[in-house]
Amino acid sequence: MTEKILDQINEPKDLKKLDYTQKNKLAEEIREEIINTVSKTGGHLASNLGVVELTIALHSVFNMPEDKIIWDVGHQTYVHKILTGRKDKLGTLRQLDGMAGFPKSKESEYDSFNTGHSSTSISVALGMARARDLKKEENNIVAVIGDGALTGGMALEALNDAGNSETRLIIVLNDNEMSISKNVGGISTFLTRIRTRKFYKKSNNFVRKILEKIPKFGPFVIRFARKIKYSLKQLMIPNMFFEDIGLKYLGPVDGHDIERVEWILNLAKKEIGPVLVHIITKKGKGYKPAEDNPDKFHSTSSFDIKTGKSKNEKKKDYSEVFGNKLVKLAKKNKDIVAITAAMTDGTGLSKFKNEFPNRFFDVGIAEQHAITMAAGLAKAGLKPVVSIYSSFYQRGYDQIIHDVCIQNLPVVLCVDRAGIVGNDGETHQGIYDLSFFNIVPNLTIMAPKDFEELEQMLEFALSLNSPVVIRYPRGGEEAQKFEKHDRVELGKSEILDKIKNKEHIKSTKATILAIGKMVARGKEVAEQLKEKNIEAELINVRFLKPIDEETIKKSIEKTKRVITIEDNIIKGGLGDEVKNIICKNEIKDVKIKCFGYPDEFIKHGSMQELEKIYGLDKESILQDKIWE
Repeated sequence: MTEKILDQINEPKDLKKLDYTQKNKLAEEIREEIINTVSKTGGHLASNLGVVELTIALHSVFNMPEDKIIWDVGHQTYVHKILTGRKDKLGTLRQLDGMAGFPKSKESEYDSFNTGHSSTSISVALGMARARDLKKEENNIVAVIGDGALTGGMALEALNDAGNSETRLIIVLNDNEMSISKNVGGISTFLTRIRTRKFYKKSNNFVRKILEKIPKFGPFVIRFARKIKYSLKQLMIPNMFFEDIGLKYLGPVDGHDIERVEWILNLAKKEIGPVLVHIITKKGKGYKPAEDNPDKFHSTSSFDIKTGKSKNEKKKDYSEVFGNKLVKLAKKNKDIVAITAAMTDGTGLSKFKNEFPNRFFDVGIAEQHAITMAAGLAKAGLKPVVSIYSSFYQRGYDQIIHDVCIQNLPVVLCVDRAGIVGNDGETHQGIYDLSFFNIVPNLTIMAPKDFEELEQMLEFALSLNSPVVIRYPRGGEEAQKFEKHDRVELGKSEILDKIKNKEHIKSTKATILAIGKMVARGKEVAEQLKEKNIEAELINVRFLKPIDEETIKKSIEKTKRVITIEDNIIKGGLGDEVKNIICKNEIKDVKIKCFGYPDEFIKHGSMQELEKIYGLDKESILQDKIWE
């Protein structure tokens, strides 16, 4: 059996021994390895298949780890990890204590910077380049950024600074026309124009070769042609934005031609100032299902390689329920508009987009803009509903405070992927939103216990004339089913299990306060406590803000034993709010235990594994000393 070329690659310098035929064969082997692995573990498939040749070329031209590569977002680094000594760990991808799905500097010296959110790489790279210059070092700094990430305002701020800096820096623009969903907006249109430069270059070279053959007059005509080259360039490419702001522009080149990519990267190394290298790639390259549906395979669960179909049965989830309910409400109310930031499918808004194309706005990776635009829509009398993932709301925090809440505008902020999301790790866990929203004045904060309550809350939120947060988890409902669904009223909780025998002195009583998906966990715990002869009053808190202080106070006064359960950090969340109620009302002799996440960043692993580690599973709660 012929040895694979991949077996010979243990570190980047091994690539320098290969010729281009071998490198192309290596690219095929890497694609096969990634498809086989992700089909079992799940992960970001399409983006990684698209950068195989580019990554091989980067590690062939530059000398890592002395030279530095900063990968924007970082979900496309599986190839990078394979080439930097971690190919044997690929099978542990995104598993608990296994290889992370994003760059982690603690995992390898080749991971220059931890990334997970979009549009940060140019800022980081410029900082590293300036530090290099101050330290009088000579290494290369390379930022690899996708065209989707280029719509992020931070990337444009960094480009502006880099262009004015004269700092030696290489920016590789990986142009695949996609972010999570297909790219939208002016930047996307601009890059489409630049792609026509392929035609411009081919025609330019063709004409030059013909003119060179003309005796005497050929060289003269070529010199004259050079004088009008800029005009031709402007005709083909109306606005060379990158060059106008001070960046040397090289490209575009085919990102799947390793020889061409290496050639242009070597040209970039010779530049003395900031340079942008434009590489055209195809997301999902080499695997037809991913090429045909790159958005579906952006981040995928395990799947069948032959068909591309998911191995996990598709079940109704919170995003779908939200999207369907919003469509129903929008049919009755023409003032409802929907906004997202490059995550139309993920947030369940595809149906809304199809039904109401004029009332739907995907602004690209631009969360700050999305929220402030929503404020403008609200100020003009419409009912904007913004749907963004929890960890990405962090990027628009000032806009929520400054543009929405100070003016008390009726913007509905739907927080998808709230709580633990699992295998994507620290940068994507949505465990901070209850806390950072909780300190903002004028903001109502709700979390549903199930699908039906989400629908109720969305309808209620649109009836308020003030800003509202509705946060809900990734995936479907918990196993517990709820028959009771009280009407949603502002600041009112819902008592699901009431203590009936209040006068029975010998019985041990407890209050269980839970919010969102953790109400189902509270119900499980309450049912098990009966076997310990502990009678529990289960309260679905519903509103973190305004919190139902009166109902909570009465229950704690009655039981003197209370637990809180939340899929959020305890600090600033439900646990802290309940402690404040106890202190404010001077309730004496209370035993309290808050179940939630500690003040730390949560690593990657499955939701079930992480809940077990942090004591949020049913067994851990039942074994706690508070029941003694």
